[in-house]
Amino acid sequence: MYNMVSNNCVVCPLIFIIFFFLCICKVDFVYAQTNSFIVTDFGAIPDGKTDSKEAFLEAWKRACEIDGGIVSVPFGTFFISSADFKGPCNGQTIFRIDGTLIASDDSTLGNQDYWITFYKVDLLTLSGNGAFDGNGASSWSHCEGHKKCRNMPPSTLKINYVKNARIQGIKLINSKMFHVHIHESDNVVVKQVNILAPEDSPNTDGIHIGNSNGVHIMDSYIATGDDCVSMGEGSTNVNITGTWCGPGHGISIGSLGKYEEEKDVFGISVRNCTFNGTDNGLRIKTWAPSSSSTRVSDVTFSDIIINEVKNPIIIDQYYCPHGSCNSKGESTVEIKGVKFFDIKGSSTTEAAVKIKCSKRKPCQDIEFSGLDLTLTNGRPTIASCSNTKGETFHGSDQVPSQCS
Repeated sequence: MYNMVSNNCVVCPLIFIIFFFLCICKVDFVYAQTNSFIVTDFGAIPDGKTDSKEAFLEAWKRACEIDGGIVSVPFGTFFISSADFKGPCNGQTIFRIDGTLIASDDSTLGNQDYWITFYKVDLLTLSGNGAFDGNGASSWSHCEGHKKCRNMPPSTLKINYVKNARIQGIKLINSKMFHVHIHESDNVVVKQVNILAPEDSPNTDGIHIGNSNGVHIMDSYIATGDDCVSMGEGSTNVNITGTWCGPGHGISIGSLGKYEEEKDVFGISVRNCTFNGTDNGLRIKTWAPSSSSTRVSDVTFSDIIINEVKNPIIIDQYYCPHGSCNSKGESTVEIKGVKFFDIKGSSTTEAAVKIKCSKRKPCQDIEFSGLDLTLTNGRPTIASCSNTKGETFHGSDQVPSQCS
């Protein structure tokens, strides 16, 4: 009898310990399960045809409710008519895409200016090895040259009123218009992103930035039919490094001055980038006449490789696409404090540096150092400048070494 009681006394604590351990494991397991929300668990179908919008939105809602929530998009092709992923969320939210999201071939998507948006989210991570396919071919023919467009096509991905975001590893292809539009956002990192569209696809900017501060684009590959990166009004403290551009229209500030009360652009750095076969390399463009007196200042382009580019360096204050402007007007956008350092490679035109500033507001403090720009046959290029105050070429051994 004593042995039986003694054995029971030993067994009971062991059972309790095992039970307690299993409970802890179960809690951890449940947490791990509920921390990640797989879109197929909510009804998303990877057939490329069935609209999975509601399943994606429900997965987002659940992930947004907890700190560290993850929306997981597995392999497969998911058709999404459109989606608004809205915040605020209760902490960091991760959108992990390993499959492909494909848009409708409708050229306007009901007159929205985006296909997919992340809105008012803080601490957003958008990552993975998957792709956003804008399915834009019908829009390109519909909107060729803007004049045929009653309503402009939508961007693929709009980062709208977002703070502290990281976009990494994803691919964006064949957008109807901008591939990524960063608007009214702060502290956004774009890293190791691939953006692809045909060379003749109109208005398919890789990344467009507007009214945003602290955008960092790095180690990315962009080949589209328009600007690789365009910085519109209110773009401040933007850094672009280690990025490949081409084909396309280069990296541009502007166009500016088209609308009233546009905000200034300043604190721009483009460094260690390569341009291959683009129409333009480094460009600032403003409308003439202008509707606002925006200021562009504190801009540095440095350590740039140019390979067979039509206009390696260009400031154009008479920008007028499609011949729709009053040619008698002058730009009132002020351009001051722009540096071009160590820009090297080949130009397909003799005037590798074109500085066409406004008569009303001439450019000020434009600096050149370490230029080495030759024609594809090895002959030296020239610089053509007008309406500048205080342009400086540091060193007579650079090419070109002065304005002609």
